[in-house]
Amino acid sequence: MSGFFDSLRCSECIDWGEKRNTVASIGAGVLFFTGWWIIIDAAVKYPSTDSLNHSYHACGVIATVAFLMINAVSNGQVRGDSYSEGCMGQTGARIWLFIGFMLAFGSLIASMWILFGGYVAKGSSEVYPGIAVFFQNAFIFFGGLVFKFGRTEDLWQ
Repeated sequence: MSGFFDSLRCSECIDWGEKRNTVASIGAGVLFFTGWWIIIDAAVKYPSTDSLNHSYHACGVIATVAFLMINAVSNGQVRGDSYSEGCMGQTGARIWLFIGFMLAFGSLIASMWILFGGYVAKGSSEVYPGIAVFFQNAFIFFGGLVFKFGRTEDLWQ
Protein backbone atom coordinates (compact mmCIF):
# COMPACT_ATOMS: atom_id res chain seq x y z
CA MET A 1 0.00 0.00 0.00
CA SER A 2 2.92 2.35 0.54
CA GLY A 3 3.62 2.35 -3.20
CA PHE A 4 0.04 3.25 -4.10
CA PHE A 5 0.76 6.91 -4.86
CA ASP A 6 3.84 5.94 -6.89
CA SER A 7 1.78 4.18 -9.56
CA LEU A 8 -1.08 6.71 -9.48
CA ARG A 9 -0.94 9.00 -12.51
CA CYS A 10 -3.86 11.39 -13.04
CA SER A 11 -2.04 13.32 -15.71
CA GLU A 12 1.49 13.88 -16.88
CA CYS A 13 1.59 17.53 -15.80
CA ILE A 14 1.24 16.72 -12.09
CA ASP A 15 4.24 15.12 -10.41
CA TRP A 16 2.81 13.26 -7.40
CA GLY A 17 6.25 12.01 -6.36
CA GLU A 18 7.24 15.35 -4.91
CA LYS A 19 3.88 15.96 -3.27
CA ARG A 20 3.21 12.47 -1.95
CA ASN A 21 3.75 13.34 1.72
CA THR A 22 1.68 16.50 1.40
CA VAL A 23 -1.24 14.74 -0.30
CA ALA A 24 -1.19 11.84 2.17
CA SER A 25 -1.02 14.18 5.18
CA ILE A 26 -3.87 16.35 3.93
CA GLY A 27 -5.96 13.28 3.07
CA ALA A 28 -5.39 11.75 6.50
CA GLY A 29 -6.20 15.04 8.20
CA VAL A 30 -9.44 15.40 6.25
CA LEU A 31 -10.47 11.84 7.14
CA PHE A 32 -9.64 12.37 10.81
CA PHE A 33 -11.48 15.70 10.89
CA THR A 34 -14.52 14.23 9.11
CA GLY A 35 -14.76 11.42 11.65
CA TRP A 36 -14.80 13.79 14.59
CA TRP A 37 -17.13 16.21 12.80
CA ILE A 38 -19.71 13.43 12.28
CA ILE A 39 -19.74 12.43 15.94
CA ILE A 40 -19.90 16.05 17.11
CA ASP A 41 -22.88 16.52 14.81
CA ALA A 42 -24.59 13.46 16.31
CA ALA A 43 -23.84 14.62 19.86
CA VAL A 44 -25.36 18.04 19.14
CA LYS A 45 -28.38 16.61 17.36
CA TYR A 46 -29.06 13.94 20.02
CA PRO A 47 -28.00 15.42 23.38
CA SER A 48 -30.02 13.03 25.56
CA THR A 49 -28.56 9.80 26.86
CA ASP A 50 -31.58 7.88 25.56
CA SER A 51 -30.68 8.61 21.93
CA LEU A 52 -26.87 8.61 22.10
CA ASN A 53 -25.25 7.05 25.12
CA HIS A 54 -22.28 9.16 26.15
CA SER A 55 -20.16 6.10 26.80
CA TYR A 56 -20.14 5.44 23.04
CA HIS A 57 -17.65 8.28 22.66
CA ALA A 58 -14.99 6.03 24.19
CA CYS A 59 -14.65 4.22 20.85
CA GLY A 60 -13.61 7.43 19.11
CA VAL A 61 -11.16 8.31 21.86
CA ILE A 62 -9.56 4.88 21.63
CA ALA A 63 -9.41 5.18 17.82
CA THR A 64 -7.68 8.55 18.22
CA VAL A 65 -5.13 7.09 20.65
CA ALA A 66 -4.55 4.24 18.19
CA PHE A 67 -4.09 6.78 15.36
CA LEU A 68 -1.40 8.51 17.39
CA MET A 69 0.28 5.24 18.43
CA ILE A 70 0.42 3.88 14.88
CA ASN A 71 1.94 7.05 13.50
CA ALA A 72 4.34 7.67 16.39
CA VAL A 73 6.56 4.84 15.14
CA SER A 74 8.35 5.34 11.84
CA ASN A 75 8.73 2.56 9.31
CA GLY A 76 12.50 2.78 9.80
CA GLN A 77 12.14 1.98 13.48
CA VAL A 78 9.97 -1.04 12.67
CA ARG A 79 12.50 -2.27 10.09
CA GLY A 80 15.45 -1.53 12.40
CA ASP A 81 16.93 1.19 10.17
CA SER A 82 16.71 3.99 12.75
CA TYR A 83 19.73 5.82 14.08
CA SER A 84 19.17 4.98 17.75
CA GLU A 85 17.91 1.92 19.51
CA GLY A 86 15.49 3.78 21.78
CA CYS A 87 13.87 2.15 24.77
CA MET A 88 13.42 -1.37 23.42
CA GLY A 89 14.71 -0.96 19.89
CA GLN A 90 13.11 -2.65 16.94
CA THR A 91 11.14 -5.11 19.10
CA GLY A 92 9.62 -2.31 21.15
CA ALA A 93 8.62 -0.42 18.01
CA ARG A 94 6.94 -3.51 16.60
CA ILE A 95 5.08 -4.19 19.86
CA TRP A 96 3.97 -0.53 20.02
CA LEU A 97 2.73 -0.69 16.41
CA PHE A 98 0.94 -3.99 17.05
CA ILE A 99 -0.84 -2.60 20.11
CA GLY A 100 -1.83 0.47 18.10
CA PHE A 101 -3.33 -1.65 15.33
CA MET A 102 -5.12 -3.82 17.89
CA LEU A 103 -6.68 -0.71 19.43
CA ALA A 104 -7.67 0.60 15.99
CA PHE A 105 -9.29 -2.66 14.89
CA GLY A 106 -10.90 -3.08 18.32
CA SER A 107 -12.50 0.35 18.20
CA LEU A 108 -13.74 -0.26 14.66
CA ILE A 109 -15.28 -3.59 15.66
CA ALA A 110 -16.77 -2.06 18.81
CA SER A 111 -18.35 0.70 16.74
CA MET A 112 -19.95 -1.95 14.52
CA TRP A 113 -21.28 -3.66 17.63
CA ILE A 114 -22.69 -0.35 18.86
CA LEU A 115 -24.36 0.27 15.51
CA PHE A 116 -25.93 -3.15 15.12
CA GLY A 117 -26.40 -4.17 18.76
CA GLY A 118 -27.48 -0.82 20.10
CA TYR A 119 -29.57 0.53 17.24
CA VAL A 120 -30.36 -1.86 14.38
CA ALA A 121 -31.18 -5.03 16.34
CA LYS A 122 -33.30 -3.14 18.86
CA GLY A 123 -35.39 -1.66 16.07
CA SER A 124 -34.71 1.88 17.19
CA SER A 125 -36.33 4.64 15.17
CA GLU A 126 -33.16 6.76 15.48
CA VAL A 127 -30.28 4.91 13.83
CA TYR A 128 -28.14 7.96 12.98
CA PRO A 129 -26.24 8.01 16.31
CA GLY A 130 -25.05 4.44 15.68
CA ILE A 131 -24.11 5.26 12.11
CA ALA A 132 -22.24 8.33 13.35
CA VAL A 133 -20.23 6.27 15.86
CA PHE A 134 -19.35 3.74 13.16
CA PHE A 135 -18.36 6.34 10.56
CA GLN A 136 -16.31 8.26 13.11
CA ASN A 137 -14.22 5.19 13.83
CA ALA A 138 -14.03 4.14 10.18
CA PHE A 139 -12.79 7.58 9.09
CA ILE A 140 -10.22 7.73 11.89
CA PHE A 141 -9.05 4.19 11.08
CA PHE A 142 -8.63 4.89 7.36
CA GLY A 143 -7.04 8.25 8.11
CA GLY A 144 -4.44 6.45 10.22
CA LEU A 145 -3.75 3.99 7.42
CA VAL A 146 -3.38 6.77 4.85
CA PHE A 147 -1.02 8.69 7.11
CA LYS A 148 1.07 5.62 7.97
CA PHE A 149 1.37 4.00 4.56
CA GLY A 150 0.70 6.90 2.19
CA ARG A 151 3.84 8.84 3.04
CA THR A 152 7.43 8.15 2.18
CA GLU A 153 10.39 8.58 4.50
CA ASP A 154 12.79 9.98 1.94
CA LEU A 155 14.40 13.10 3.31
CA TRP A 156 14.31 14.87 -0.04
CA GLN A 157 10.53 14.70 -0.52
